[in-house]
Amino acid sequence: MIKIVLRRLLIGLFVMWGAASLIFVIVRVAPGDPATVMLGPDADPEQIARLHETLGLDRPMFAQYLSFLGDAARLDFGDSHRLGRPAMEAVFDRLPATIELTLAATAIAVVVGLTLGLVAGGRPGGVVDRVVSAATIALQSFPTFWVGIMLILVFALGLRLLPSAGVGTPQHMVLPAITLALPFTAIVARLTRSSVAESMREPYVQTARSKGLTEPQVLLGHALRNSLIPVVTVVGLQMGALMGGAVIVENVFAWPGLGSLVVDAVANRDYAVVQAVTLLIAGIVMVLNLVADLLYTQLDPRIRMEGAS
Repeated sequence: MIKIVLRRLLIGLFVMWGAASLIFVIVRVAPGDPATVMLGPDADPEQIARLHETLGLDRPMFAQYLSFLGDAARLDFGDSHRLGRPAMEAVFDRLPATIELTLAATAIAVVVGLTLGLVAGGRPGGVVDRVVSAATIALQSFPTFWVGIMLILVFALGLRLLPSAGVGTPQHMVLPAITLALPFTAIVARLTRSSVAESMREPYVQTARSKGLTEPQVLLGHALRNSLIPVVTVVGLQMGALMGGAVIVENVFAWPGLGSLVVDAVANRDYAVVQAVTLLIAGIVMVLNLVADLLYTQLDPRIRMEGAS
């Protein structure tokens, strides 16, 4: 177990370095001068030069890179010129809203996806299986922003059952959480269905049936446990993807999370906030992947034996 954790941590550190290097290059090669954006088009060359010196943009690129890596290791990305305060402070203010939305979407996707996959996989080739398969393909085909807009038109503007934007009550979270969860639900359902259908053909399932267990007891007590092994891994990976997908959903529903923050930062060339948000999400994804790997080792005894050897 310790070897597995150390190996994953080393890989995670390498991934974080790669993400930091990539965002550094992308931000620097993007068109436009951040000093001009901050000072406005009427700024004279002397003011721009002074701001370049203040931001360190007058130094060689490699010197900027080394300084950036050192600051990133301390979670110090400087001040946001647009917000007038440290970038990480602004990011941490918005982070709870994004985590709240991501957890709600994950809960919906796992509960609904497992249920659909379990029912469909219990009788592969049946009517329910075909309906679930068609529905999951459709859910993965629709763009997230289009789904969000359709839900607003139907449930907010048409039926007037739920608010279309903002925060403040649990009802405000329903539409954005469902929008974010739908593609994830399809992934969980399809994977669960395949795993359960395969498990139902295993000898231990036939043995359980021969003992007189009912079909629900066979599904829940025997097939489901082994089917959870790939599902747990995908859930861990997809939670990180949900945080990335939240950028679109948060802007559709005016949800005050990291998504709206980073979109505004990109539009205003706010280097500090863009870098802080990107590396924070990369770090969260790394932690989620580590947790998924550890859960995987607990569910699959073959991995535990490999780690112990």
